[in-house]
Amino acid sequence: MSWFKKIARFSTVIKILSVTVICCLLLAYLAPFVHPNSIRILPFFGLTYPIFICLALVLMIYWAFAKSRWFFYILVAIVCGGSLHFRTLSIHFSDSKPETEVDSWNIMSYNVRLFDVYNSSIEERNKSRDSIVSYIQRVDPDVACFQEFFHQDKPSAFSTRDTLIELMGYKYYHERYSHRIRNRQNFGICMLSKYPIIAKGDVMFENFKTTDNYCIYADIVKGKDTIRFYDIHLQSIKLQQQDYELFGEKNAQAGSKSSTIRLLIDKLRIAYPARAEQAERVVEHMKTSPYPVVVCGDFNDTPMSYVYNQFNSSLVDSFRETSSGIGVTYVGRVPAGRIDYIFHSGDLGAYDFEIQKVAFSDHRAVHCRIYKKQL
Repeated sequence: MSWFKKIARFSTVIKILSVTVICCLLLAYLAPFVHPNSIRILPFFGLTYPIFICLALVLMIYWAFAKSRWFFYILVAIVCGGSLHFRTLSIHFSDSKPETEVDSWNIMSYNVRLFDVYNSSIEERNKSRDSIVSYIQRVDPDVACFQEFFHQDKPSAFSTRDTLIELMGYKYYHERYSHRIRNRQNFGICMLSKYPIIAKGDVMFENFKTTDNYCIYADIVKGKDTIRFYDIHLQSIKLQQQDYELFGEKNAQAGSKSSTIRLLIDKLRIAYPARAEQAERVVEHMKTSPYPVVVCGDFNDTPMSYVYNQFNSSLVDSFRETSSGIGVTYVGRVPAGRIDYIFHSGDLGAYDFEIQKVAFSDHRAVHCRIYKKQL
């Protein structure tokens, strides 16, 4: 009898878990379509979607072996997500290219984490900076969009913008910084181009005076084609070093862990609505562009988010157009998956999308080739 009670109790626990997973999946499906200000908790379900979809698959297998109707309940919940699942897991079979490579643009987006300028070891700091610069040289992008870019005015060993211009032969650039006069330091975003910039500007965010998150754009001409490029870095959650204690090896106290979790949740709750508002501003600005659009940047949000959906509604995600897999771009201590993107207008195409294999920042660079489709 005791064995029967244990089995019944275990079955009840699995059923409760199944109901919980189904509900969480359905809420995750809603996250891309509901503004974070409407239901503040909803973005967290979008963020944790990978966990719940994996649990759902495991439970479905369990119920299949148990020959229970709960298998069909889980299956229906998964099917309800439809094409949303392929935002996180891309499956791609064909790859179209222009007739000649001359007709394509080599594009890079890279959050360089200030070139590791705050590393306490000068040797490691310089090694990180030099590794990032060497990687950019190997990719040799026509247009490079950087986030968390650091540049120190000359004379300086960290005149990174001028170094890239000299090494790569970039003749044109556009940037937006918060400037600190004392040490001649600049923090922000930078766009470098081998081809002429005929117009440029900023998309101003509401809190532009108090943030290091920006959006800039430039109209760039190559041959007969003109494309408007946006370089964006959307609202960060602004984690400080002490906020990472939860993920460190020395943090063993449960109280400290729980307080850190609450702090992370509070920071996320603040960041989600700010990112949503910033994304809406960029999308509205895009509608005024007289040219095809390419959007590069660190969105600080996953494919199951309201922010991602704003761009995905009118543009094409280059990774999903050309690649298969999950495509993890963030490699910091807080797992986030794919948060760095290159989007483009429907009249453009993409191929040879790559995610940097060896990370020199807490983000992996993403780059691909963009071309104008023949009408």
